[in-house]
Amino acid sequence: MTLWTPITVGKIELPHRLAMAPMTRDRSRADGVPTDLNREYYRQRASMALIITEGTQPSADGQGYLLTPGIHTEAHIAGWQEVTSAVHAAGGRIVVQLMHTGRISHPDNTPHGRQPVAPSAIRPKGGMYTASGLQDMPTPRELTTGEVEGVVEEFRHAASAAVAAGFDGVEIHGANGYLVHQFLAGNTNQRTDRYGGPIANRIRFATEVASAVADEIGAERTGLRISPANPFNDIAEHDTRDLYTALLAAVAPLDLAYLHVIHGGDEELLRELRQEWPTALFLNRAGADIDARVTDLDAGLADVITVGTTALANPDLPARLRSGAPLNEADPATFYGGDHRGYTDYPALPEASAGGAHHLGQTA
Repeated sequence: MTLWTPITVGKIELPHRLAMAPMTRDRSRADGVPTDLNREYYRQRASMALIITEGTQPSADGQGYLLTPGIHTEAHIAGWQEVTSAVHAAGGRIVVQLMHTGRISHPDNTPHGRQPVAPSAIRPKGGMYTASGLQDMPTPRELTTGEVEGVVEEFRHAASAAVAAGFDGVEIHGANGYLVHQFLAGNTNQRTDRYGGPIANRIRFATEVASAVADEIGAERTGLRISPANPFNDIAEHDTRDLYTALLAAVAPLDLAYLHVIHGGDEELLRELRQEWPTALFLNRAGADIDARVTDLDAGLADVITVGTTALANPDLPARLRSGAPLNEADPATFYGGDHRGYTDYPALPEASAGGAHHLGQTA
C-alpha cells in the first residue's frame, strides 16, 4: 500500500506517508516557551511520518492566541530543543510551523500589548479569547511598506532559530486567514503599494517569505501551507484559481521541500495544483475519513497525507492502523488550553483495549 511506502521530502526521509497536521493546543508558557508537557505530547507521536507543530509565532507581533509557542528568542530555542531532542530520540522527525496571525489577534494576548498588524486596517469579524474572556478583535494597524519587509526578515530569523532548536525544517503557514493569507485575499489586502492590488502584488509577500526562509535554512527543509477558498477568519477570495496558479508559478522555482494543501472541495483545482507543483504535495482533506485520504495517495493526488484530531487522540496511530486496533475518540472539550487531560493521557497500545477493527470511517 502506498501509505506505508517510504518517501524522501527534500532532505527529510520519511518512513511512511501519514503525517501529523499542525494543531493549536494553547498549552505553552505565557512567554511562549514550550514546557515539559509539550515535549511529552510531541514525543508520544514520534511514530508519525512527520510531525508538523502547532502554529508558532515568529515575533511578538505574530502572536494571536493565548499560550501559543514562539520561536524568536533564546528561551524559545532552548525550550524547543527539549522537544526536538525527545522526538528524535524516539525515532521521529519534526518541523515547526511558522504562524504570524496578523489581524487575528488581541493586544491582551501579546507580550507587548500592541495593536495587531495586518496588510490593511480592516477589522475582522468575531471575537478572541483572552485571559479576561471573549473580546472583539480590534482594527489592526496597516503595516508600512518598510515594515512588511521587516516581517519577511522576522520569518527569516525564526527559521534560523528553528534550525538552532533542532527542527528538521520549517512550514510557512500561508493558510486559514492568518497574515500570509491576509496578503493573498482581496478583502483583507486593500493596499496600493507593491504588496497590494493585482494578483502579482498580493502574492509578493508570500513569495518573499518563502524565498527568505529557503535562503536561510535551505529550500529542501522548507514547506508552505495554503488553503484555497477557505473562508476561515473572515477571508473572502474572489479569484481563487488565478490567485493560487500565480502563487505556485512564483514559488515553484524555489524548489521547496513540499506544498501542504488544505483541501476545501474543489477537485479540479486540486488536480491543477498537483500538476503544477514540482515537489512533494502534502494533502489535508479536512473532515474526510482515512479511507478517502489513502485513496488520494493511491490516485497520485498526494505524496503524503496529514491528519489532525485522529493523531491527537491516537499517539500511536500508525501502529493502530497497521494492526487493525480500535481508534480512540478525540475529546473536543480539551482541544484548547488546560493540562495533560486530552493532551498526553490518550492511551497507546497495549494500554488501549486490543482487538477489533479500527473504524476507517472516522474523520481525521
